[in-house]
Amino acid sequence: MKHKLRIAVISSDQTLAGNLELRLQNRGYQAISLTRLSSVLGFVYSDPPDIIIVDLSVSAETTGSIIGNLKGDSYFSTIPIIGLVDGADAESFAWDECQLDDFIFTPVKYTELFSRITLSIQRIQRVLDNNPLTRLPGNTSIQRAVENALGKPMAVCYIDINHFKPYNDVYGFSHGDEVLRMLARVMANAVRESGGGFAGHIGGDDFVFVVPIDRAEAVCETIINNFNAVAMDLFDDREKNDGFYIGTNRKGQEEKFPLLSIAIAVVPTASPIFKHYGKVAETAAELKKLAKKSNESCFVIDQRKK
Repeated sequence: MKHKLRIAVISSDQTLAGNLELRLQNRGYQAISLTRLSSVLGFVYSDPPDIIIVDLSVSAETTGSIIGNLKGDSYFSTIPIIGLVDGADAESFAWDECQLDDFIFTPVKYTELFSRITLSIQRIQRVLDNNPLTRLPGNTSIQRAVENALGKPMAVCYIDINHFKPYNDVYGFSHGDEVLRMLARVMANAVRESGGGFAGHIGGDDFVFVVPIDRAEAVCETIINNFNAVAMDLFDDREKNDGFYIGTNRKGQEEKFPLLSIAIAVVPTASPIFKHYGKVAETAAELKKLAKKSNESCFVIDQRKK
């Protein structure tokens, strides 16, 4: 089934927001209007839309702050934002201060709006290397973030989901995809709430985040606690009580698999031993093997003398 594009309309003008929502829904989009500006960021953080239309003709200062917060976050910055701008204010509008991906003038011409929506989605797919499932930055951005951390008091942290393949086999790829999206949100929110950093998706069930070394343990603990809490909802009461589910191993035999957990490898990058991206990835692979020996979520920090 084709994914229905999800669009959030942000405006304190309830009439405008309602009209936009109705026209977008009639066009086949899944649209929601957010008229309480104070709750917009909370909504987007918990349930990110595919595209945002924001009314800048009223409450420009508040909506401008919302845009700044979203564009300043590595996870949410990829969501295309189309601004509605009063045509009379075009010459005086502070374009340099408002990080829009596109705009149209009000009153809205809907044929133009629909074209802008299509072009914005196509543009973001061409330009960015973001993972299409989680929308997190992909390998090009990850390599750049890791290389920027080399020689600095930072930590590059790799996450892997334990026993993810058998879970996919037993419960289906749609459930597996939801686990990946869930972990992406948990990780990105933990990084953001800690004070900021980088969050990326290598592919499959492999994720990475980069934060200052003094925040790494706290972020790992937050991710583990939140993942464990949400992951329990993926299983029924019997499986929770048993502590395992029945799946098929690589030999085609039935096997008891522990409930989903995560392994995190934490690589401090201040040491001169890490001169390139490959060495960080190699060290992380070794640490993840240690972390994955546990059936419970855990993290391992590289403590070797350099």
